[in-house]
Amino acid sequence: MMKATTTTIMLLCATLGATAQTAREEIKENIYLSGSNYLDYDHQLTTTPLTPAPKGYEPFYMSHYGRHGSRWLIGEGEYTNPLNTLREANSAGKLTAEGKAVLKKLEDFYPTTVKRLGELTTVGERQHHGIGSRMAKNFPEIFKTKNVPIDARSTVVIRCILSMEAECEELAAANPTARIHNDVSESLQYYLNQGWSDRLRQASRNGRSARSEYERKYNHPQRLMKVLFNDQDYVYDNVRASSLMRQLFEVAANMQSHDTDIELYSLFTDEEIYDQWRIRNVGWYLDYGAAPQTGSIMPFSQLNLLKNIIETADTIVPTPSTLHPQPSTLPQATLRFGHEVCVMPLACLLELGNCGAQVENLDTLDHVWRNYRIFPMACNVQLIFYRPKKGKSGDILVKALLNEREMSLPAKTDQWPYYRWQDLRQYYMEKIQKFENKDK
Repeated sequence: MMKATTTTIMLLCATLGATAQTAREEIKENIYLSGSNYLDYDHQLTTTPLTPAPKGYEPFYMSHYGRHGSRWLIGEGEYTNPLNTLREANSAGKLTAEGKAVLKKLEDFYPTTVKRLGELTTVGERQHHGIGSRMAKNFPEIFKTKNVPIDARSTVVIRCILSMEAECEELAAANPTARIHNDVSESLQYYLNQGWSDRLRQASRNGRSARSEYERKYNHPQRLMKVLFNDQDYVYDNVRASSLMRQLFEVAANMQSHDTDIELYSLFTDEEIYDQWRIRNVGWYLDYGAAPQTGSIMPFSQLNLLKNIIETADTIVPTPSTLHPQPSTLPQATLRFGHEVCVMPLACLLELGNCGAQVENLDTLDHVWRNYRIFPMACNVQLIFYRPKKGKSGDILVKALLNEREMSLPAKTDQWPYYRWQDLRQYYMEKIQKFENKDK
């Protein structure tokens, strides 16, 4: 087995540099990518067809973790803070015509947020219907088997529960005989939405200075303040310019979570949009990626989730001596639903593609690690297990999909994107043990 090192990844990026797009180019071409965790799942980069199963193999089990779909912003202040700042300026006669136009957009949209904070939108529901439909289409051997047992579990947050229901509705429509078990409980939270340990909280604090540095480096509100306000002395005395710029960008980015004609992206230049994304890319990397600045341990916030994936697979994946006999009560799919703060570190912990990259120079982070490739709204990890068909012999294989895109895994293989489960299981168990030994 071979773990992808930072050097290997950087060499790969250099090799591809002549043809691959930079993050700046991707965002300019597709402005929605700048939304980071607000990116609409259906506005992602284009996909490529899935690789057929190896000859003589068939899929028989899926292990999954998915984020809820698009939502309203969570805190009321995310809407009211910029709204109130512009209202006060308007009362003082300090808004430009453009500032008044922005205020009207916020005033028009705000009523839709009342008693809806953090809830799933119709866009979010639509995303999960699409994912569930494609699951059944891509893996009919799993989801269209007669009386297939499916185990679906969610965190206790309503947007996650509704996301789970949307996917399960599609699976039931594709196979009316499917036996779908849904479960929602506080007792599941320890692995569906694990909190940070003291060790991880301390590591996160170690990254604060780097996060603040990039906030100062890339947040330049001066031009925007002149667009919105007709009196810069008023701005200096009454407006927290950097905060207002961040707040307006958050609202602008999350408008893609709604079926609306209201847009705020036009407030920002291409450079400002890129910089706002860059600030967030660094922040998410420090909090959830394998960042050296935080000891490369933040992905272990999903230690319990990885353990659950392995332990559940151990009860379902047959041993070489019993490749086909399997109790009919065991699920052929384990579906888990939660949040981006679980999907992102899980993808990094599993080392899917470049997710586990360790980058010392954060100025070059966007060359290697781009958050919009990992955790859009409705982001998901699907591990598909394959076994030899009846009459055939061979190892159990696994393919990993991140947002329905095939990913490399930290093991050797001569038939990418398929890997021996035995190799991966051993790698992850050793990784877990090494981390836990240091925690003692």
